[in-house]
Amino acid sequence: MRYGSQSEVGKIRSILLKHPKDAFIGQANIDAQWQELNYSGSPDIGRATVEYDGFVDLFRAEIPDVHYLPQHSETGLDSVYVHDPVIITRAGAILCNMGKDMRRGEPEALGAFLSELGVPILGSIIGEGRLEGGDVVWLDERTLAVGRGYRTNAEGIRQLKEFTANLVDEFVVVPLVHWNGPEYCLHLMSFISPVDYDLAVVYSRLMPVPFRNWLLKRGMCLLEVPDSEYGTMACNVLALAPRKCIMLLGNPRTRQMLEDHGVEVHEFRGDEISRKGAGGPTCLTRPLLRE
Repeated sequence: MRYGSQSEVGKIRSILLKHPKDAFIGQANIDAQWQELNYSGSPDIGRATVEYDGFVDLFRAEIPDVHYLPQHSETGLDSVYVHDPVIITRAGAILCNMGKDMRRGEPEALGAFLSELGVPILGSIIGEGRLEGGDVVWLDERTLAVGRGYRTNAEGIRQLKEFTANLVDEFVVVPLVHWNGPEYCLHLMSFISPVDYDLAVVYSRLMPVPFRNWLLKRGMCLLEVPDSEYGTMACNVLALAPRKCIMLLGNPRTRQMLEDHGVEVHEFRGDEISRKGAGGPTCLTRPLLRE
């Protein structure tokens, strides 16, 4: 198998997913976990399955290589969000060490599956280091931005920098704000989603000024998500290829901005699989290979 995804916007050729039937398992399991996981409500397993199948239908014909993680006894509802436990580089996978305690079993389970697929494990974040994939953004193949907040700490960033020393020319650490506190999921990707190498959807009210200015200096055009659509996850956009993306239904102003900039937009309903668990289309996917 080929692998390597040092990009957020290159055309996806291989992708990793986990179906809600294997993450949620059943309604009784959902009802036992959702409050402790800080979901906004209890997902309905039937509606979640329909939503997820509709989501996958948007890209099934375009991505030739689709892999599904199986059920695992050491993972819970959040394992549907396969983006967070692993970073995929051209040298192999880096297994994260989750900042959210109830997700600690996910990297090991995912790593075992990747090994079966033939993806080598470059390394693991260990000890006191914490790192989640939602805090890691490739601006290009040799430029990496990492958010430092409640889910990713300085030690996790230090280890990631060591693992990527031969893969990255510019490594930028972005301090994150308190926002709604440590129980709320605020990642770097909570306020930036690249849709091309020079275009990103952002919510600048959460963006540190030095980071925003650095993006503008790089020539990045920033499309500002309106306040009215930030809460409905308009800033969580998955690029299937440059200027071709998937976003959650219900954010018409952001969709129009994207289309005005030549972006092909596809929408899905994600009330059960995204909004209740605060994980959009990027969170639901882990590209294994991008062109």
